[in-house]
Amino acid sequence: MSEKSVKEKLSLIHGFLQADVQNQLSELEAKLRCEELSEERYLAKVKALLHQELSAENGAAAPLGPAANGCSRNGAYGSDEDSEREAAASSSSSSTPRVRKARRSRSNGESKSNGALWFSSFSQCRHFSAVNAEPGVGAEGLDGPSRACRLFGLLLTLPFASPSRNKMRRGLELRAKKGEEEGDASWCLFDTAPALHPFVFPSFTPRLEMKDELTLIKTPPPAKVSSFSSIPALHWVLGLFLTLPNLFQTTPPKCIDCRQYLDDPDLKFFQGDPDDALEEPEMLTDERLSLFDANEDGFESYEDLPQHKVTSFSVYDKRGHLCPFDTGLIERNIELYFSGAVKPIYDDNPCLDGGVRAKKLGPINAWWITGFDGGEKALIGFTTAFADYILMEPSEEYAPIFALMQEKIYMSKIVVEFLQNNRDVSYEDLLNKIETTVPPAGLNFNRFTEDSLLRHAQFVVEQVESYDEAGDSDEPPVLITPCMRDLIKLAGVTLGKRRAVRRQAIRHPTKIDKDKGPTKATTTRLVYLIFDTFFSEQIEKDEKEDDKENAMKRRRCGVCEVCQQPECGKCKACQNMVKFGGSGRSKQACLQRRCPNLAVREADEDEEVDDNIPEMPSPKKMLQGRKKKQNKSRISWVGEPIKSDGKKDYYQRVCIDLETLEVGDCVSVSPDDPTKPLYLARVTAMWEDSSGQMFHAHWFCPGSDTVLGATSDPLELFLVDECEDMQLSYIHGKVNVIYKAPSENWFMEGGLDMEIKMVEDDGRTYFYQMWYDQEYARFESPPKTQPTEDNKYKFCMSCTRLDEVRHKEIPKVAEPLEEGDGKMFYAVATKNGVQYRVGDGVYLLPEAFSFSMKPASPAKRPKKEAVDEELHPEHYRKYSEYIKGSNLDAPDPFRVGRIKEIFCHLRSNGKPNEADIKLLICKFYRPENTHKSMKGSYHADINLLYWSDEETTVDFRAVQGRCTVVYGEDLTESIQDYSAGGLDRFYFLEAYNAKTKSFEDPPNHARNSGTKGKGKGKGKGKGKSSSSCEQSEQEPPELKLPKLRTLDVFSGCGGLSEGFHQAGVSETLWAIEMWEPAAQAFRLNNPGTTVFTEDCNVLLKLVMSGEKTNSLGQKLPQKGDVEMLCGGPPCQGFSGMNRFNSRTYSKFKNSLVVSFLSYCDYYRPRFFLLENVRNFVSFKRSMVLKLTLRCLVRMGYQCTFGVLQAGQYGVAQTRRRAIVLAAAPGEKLPMFPEPLHVFAPRACQLSVVVDDKKFVSNITRTYSGPFRTITVRDTMSDLPEIRNGASALEISYNGEPQSWFQRQIRGSQYQPILRDHICKDMSALVAARMRHIPLAPGSDWRDLPNIEVRLSDGTTTRKLRYTHHEKKNGRSSSGALRGVCSCAEGKPCDPADRQFNTLIPWCLPHTGNRHNHWAGLYGRLEWDGFFSTTVTNPEPMGKQGRVLHPEQHRVVSVRECARSQGFPDTYRLFGNILDKHRQVGNAVPPPLAKAIGLEIKSCVLAKLREDTAGACGVPGSRGGYNGVERDVHQ
Repeated sequence: MSEKSVKEKLSLIHGFLQADVQNQLSELEAKLRCEELSEERYLAKVKALLHQELSAENGAAAPLGPAANGCSRNGAYGSDEDSEREAAASSSSSSTPRVRKARRSRSNGESKSNGALWFSSFSQCRHFSAVNAEPGVGAEGLDGPSRACRLFGLLLTLPFASPSRNKMRRGLELRAKKGEEEGDASWCLFDTAPALHPFVFPSFTPRLEMKDELTLIKTPPPAKVSSFSSIPALHWVLGLFLTLPNLFQTTPPKCIDCRQYLDDPDLKFFQGDPDDALEEPEMLTDERLSLFDANEDGFESYEDLPQHKVTSFSVYDKRGHLCPFDTGLIERNIELYFSGAVKPIYDDNPCLDGGVRAKKLGPINAWWITGFDGGEKALIGFTTAFADYILMEPSEEYAPIFALMQEKIYMSKIVVEFLQNNRDVSYEDLLNKIETTVPPAGLNFNRFTEDSLLRHAQFVVEQVESYDEAGDSDEPPVLITPCMRDLIKLAGVTLGKRRAVRRQAIRHPTKIDKDKGPTKATTTRLVYLIFDTFFSEQIEKDEKEDDKENAMKRRRCGVCEVCQQPECGKCKACQNMVKFGGSGRSKQACLQRRCPNLAVREADEDEEVDDNIPEMPSPKKMLQGRKKKQNKSRISWVGEPIKSDGKKDYYQRVCIDLETLEVGDCVSVSPDDPTKPLYLARVTAMWEDSSGQMFHAHWFCPGSDTVLGATSDPLELFLVDECEDMQLSYIHGKVNVIYKAPSENWFMEGGLDMEIKMVEDDGRTYFYQMWYDQEYARFESPPKTQPTEDNKYKFCMSCTRLDEVRHKEIPKVAEPLEEGDGKMFYAVATKNGVQYRVGDGVYLLPEAFSFSMKPASPAKRPKKEAVDEELHPEHYRKYSEYIKGSNLDAPDPFRVGRIKEIFCHLRSNGKPNEADIKLLICKFYRPENTHKSMKGSYHADINLLYWSDEETTVDFRAVQGRCTVVYGEDLTESIQDYSAGGLDRFYFLEAYNAKTKSFEDPPNHARNSGTKGKGKGKGKGKGKSSSSCEQSEQEPPELKLPKLRTLDVFSGCGGLSEGFHQAGVSETLWAIEMWEPAAQAFRLNNPGTTVFTEDCNVLLKLVMSGEKTNSLGQKLPQKGDVEMLCGGPPCQGFSGMNRFNSRTYSKFKNSLVVSFLSYCDYYRPRFFLLENVRNFVSFKRSMVLKLTLRCLVRMGYQCTFGVLQAGQYGVAQTRRRAIVLAAAPGEKLPMFPEPLHVFAPRACQLSVVVDDKKFVSNITRTYSGPFRTITVRDTMSDLPEIRNGASALEISYNGEPQSWFQRQIRGSQYQPILRDHICKDMSALVAARMRHIPLAPGSDWRDLPNIEVRLSDGTTTRKLRYTHHEKKNGRSSSGALRGVCSCAEGKPCDPADRQFNTLIPWCLPHTGNRHNHWAGLYGRLEWDGFFSTTVTNPEPMGKQGRVLHPEQHRVVSVRECARSQGFPDTYRLFGNILDKHRQVGNAVPPPLAKAIGLEIKSCVLAKLREDTAGACGVPGSRGGYNGVERDVHQ
């Protein structure tokens, strides 16, 4: 038995021993310490002493008091504080003389093992015959009840489920039954035992509900046991006490003053003062400190308290426990004292020389910080009733406690200074700042870690709050920055917890130069005017709304102390209140009451995107031809009918209310609801028929009904494809609608001082520039459809276009071949403008047909095994089956078939039923459809198929698109070149026989039909894609496509440009990137690009003022040079502020989005692309998006927006991105690219709700796609194993690529060297946590064991203590507690509950209930799953916590992250490891950029063809949309 375990036992029984025995034990311990006794002798003497004490207890003990042992009178357990107080009260109030002191338990809730130690100390000299439950040697003289109690108590101490316990339990059970039969009252204790301990006596009584057990526990001992002598009674209570940890684990014992755990090995006692130490009043009069002597009443004469310094100090409570003074104890009026050497205020030497030793100074009334000594170390002070003391050096014993205090103060300084100038940083960035800051010399620690940030989060946040309070009222608080909000959530910080002023006050807060507000954006006149006009109106409107909503209520949560304090009466807002003599116009709450809870909540809501908003109907301005009582006298035809078709007489003119209208005029139309504004329409025909005098209205859409909403020009209208027949009586009057065509010199007009008004507002004049698609929110140049001579009198552009669309959508057959078997066969079928011929490859939805080979059931997760809840106490939080980053619910890719026959069934009249077209399809297998299952697809190319002789008939309507499938041996080029030559290209080399599960050579007819009927050049690498545009059987001459000269603003390391280069659409000649490491990376990969490393506002100013070069002599692009402008302007600056006020407006007006739009206005490129986070479309109630589109529309750009999921374009990562596309007048506005890969449906919510209207992009492949999903295994299984902190910049691959993705990403050129396969070196504690995360899919922090672990730095972690009843989650199956803080019981958080250096991070169970159990933190990637959005700094407790390698105990490497983004392995990064992570995390995935680039390329090609041959849109063309051909891979 070790000294430690003896000490544990002694600490447990100490309170129950006679005073003289306690003294003897203390003496023995002192001798052991002085080495007068060996450990063996010490143990022997202790045992003998305890034996002697136990024997004495058997006879001479007096009855115990009612609250002995810390139990309340009814035998139930109170709190530790209650038990201590009761015991104390009973001993002091009773006047009866006692033989022994009433003993006080130190604890009300030791663990089972500690309880066992307690009992075995009493019973180690007794021997029991467990089977017969009879007393053995040494138990003579004990009566029956004593024996029963003793045995029952002993039973409860034996290890649960151990053989000896089971053996003894059976014996006791038999003895109890026997006693019951014989009427022996000795064993009556066991009448209650089964209820107390059902799993001790399972056969005795059925298991009761937990609440019944509680009732039984609270009942007093049975009357028939009341005559027990004190020792058996004690054992009965002890037996009861020891059952409690099994039924209800109780709170471990805490000191009622300092709230530290009494069984904590780190709990230290103050060692006492030296003999010469003086009391405080006496010390203050010491001549070394004071100018007055003891008999002067000098204290009262001082207005301010005297100030001194104190060194070698220790702080302790009245029980002598050394304790921290910053955990709220002083604020709760707990008396804390300190001792040390007091020195005069001018003495800067921290040694003891010249100091006056003082004892028990205090109690401390307040503690404070007086700023930083020379900017580094904080000066901390105490105030007592007599003096102020500035702390110097702590005593040796107090140094570890004080180091934490210094750490938190210094850390709060770092945080405030970092955030005030970097408001947009993430939690991971803050962590990086903290971990890379070296603590100043002289502090007791050598590095800051995440654990220390979380440990001090409450204090840090309070310092940020006090910094905010000192700021301007209209300045957004630092508290709501993204990084602070993450810290508040993660650490469970309580906001608004203001400390009483007389307590801790930061007297001279660190002087920090505040950010003077946003820098001025360089804007063109047009962009400036749009933002300025809109915002001045908007702010006024918001202020009115604020008045209505009663801002007093809106700005308070009513919970925190900030909200509950009174108005100050001094700030601007208070002075405006009536009760303080103001006008009362401003209804703002007192500035002292700016509620932090509400601010954080509003900021969070602003960033949340609800993907499940119900779709609201688009407000159509249709009147559906309702009849209105006609007033004939108002309306008269002018002239004769110009055309009659039997039922209708068409007229050219009509007179309404003395105003003449003719066909082609624009009119206002009265709505049924007179409160609604007038509708506007063009009259495209007028006639009279049986319904009366009618006209056909082609509606205009006002700007406010488009996605632009309130930001639109009130006089701007948009053409829409909506029209209807109306009665002429609805016409209200004639209006003037002008078409504003772009000027001839449009490209060179950028940046000029333009008037924002397009037309004068006379109440009847409007204008339009664009046609608007209401479903996709696309603004396009008006269509050029012209009427023919014979339909001029009734030509409606809307009707014509809607007819075209309907006509295109209707499936048709052509080129009949033969009749037979009741069918008519054809050579061609057409649908959606795409031709399908016999022999063509087609896509079908996965449910269109199944295979003879039954698919292997998808890898179901193994059934959950029972988990040891004591070892894994947080595992219960994993009740959801859903695992983030899993592909279990990813859909199958399209089925691929080849058309063998196109036919229609003949009707009874012998004519074919052309409304029901059928296809006979030959099925192709993908590798995963064969018996090889998914393993087969992992190594194969994603476009590899297997021929099969299986055939099926499908409905032509089920066809999703056309693809090319060739026999690999027929190709004249390599399979790689063929595959890279275009989209939708597949090949096969073998046939698959499902019956024999074998691969064979394909039959001849399979090979031949692969080339037959495919059209010239198919399979020869000419690149036909799914909707390629064949003008005729003759290919148009191949066009040489010049690359667009591109300027990439906010280029980062170049992901967007890389994708565009891969698409072959652009050449990036200029890039702007302020951050040097990213700019260097861009240069490394694009040596021909001029990279400007400066503020984009400065550059634009230079160009606009006529400069040709910048200060470094770099040539600046001039007007007319830039053909494509792309970039992702950072816009965190105005996230997190829901409403606009004058400051947030100015921040937004000067944001980089505005600068970027000014670049667009000045350069007027042919194409413009803005990329941003998904929330870009939702910021500020979509205001950022609306104003962006408004600017583009006013400039004359065609534009649209959409959200794309990068995972659908070939990366193993979920990354939704908002994209705004624009095309100059005369260009084709690109469509968004159709997905190439299937992806997890949960991550593919891509619709956007703006003003309660739901918008979708043009994408049609919503359920499936051409290729399977790319997985983590595809992405990185070939990379060599590395360890935590691996730093070798170049290593060898050690193997060949395993998957198609790896072959693509390594490139065709042989590369022996692998770069940047390096990973962050995590701290010892984080490394230990990573080591203990299991390898199973979905593993995260909730799987961590609660154990002590020795760390690599030599220290040992602690077990996490569960100290509170968890209201929400109850208890574990074994009755263990689950709460780690008093807030689990619904009380306020108690700072003393915080725990650190535990394997399970304390903060996660603390706040888990509020944050989806922090699912994914410390999460492993799943081999068959995908990455969470790649972040700029992989942190296991960051926003994307799923950053652990699937098998290795480390976070993902830079190269793994780069691959998850789709960067080629040859792509160079620059800087240190965090710089590289940031470059990768901020980039646009090149595969996504490539897909968009191919769409832009198709538009450029279409325009080129149109300009050269005028040949686009020829009837019968196979493919395209709006005349845009998509054959882009030539």
